[in-house]
Amino acid sequence: MQDFSAILNNHILMVSVFACLLAQVIKLLVELIWRGKVTFRTLVTTGGMPSAHSALVTALAVGIGQTAGWASGEFAIAFIFAIIVMYDAAGVRQAAGKQARILNQIVDELFSGDHAKFNEERLKELLGHTPVQVIVGSVLGAFVSWVAAPAY
Repeated sequence: MQDFSAILNNHILMVSVFACLLAQVIKLLVELIWRGKVTFRTLVTTGGMPSAHSALVTALAVGIGQTAGWASGEFAIAFIFAIIVMYDAAGVRQAAGKQARILNQIVDELFSGDHAKFNEERLKELLGHTPVQVIVGSVLGAFVSWVAAPAY
């Protein structure tokens, strides 16, 4: 049980998780402003503005850079990890979301008649992020980590 309390005392980890959760809450506000409604499902789904993944990994990398040093091996690992996560969010997952949108459209058109049945659920279309969403998430993560820096 002592190990669990050590995890909770890891300030870099807690700041990174906070940055991620803050990004998810901001998504609610962005949805309220842009769509005029709030869907609490937004708190647990991927995609949207800003990228919570980007906020988390950027806060992690910046926190490690601030504590271990910008020339440390630990920062290098965290930085490369952050780049891979953000590239995946804006590249691979964004492309998968576009494919899902097209497949859903094809299914809708093929099975639009009353006589046709298609029992599968629609594919999730909002999987990834636009580059702007990734950048905003990354800036948010860096900001949260810099604000928390005196506590390191």
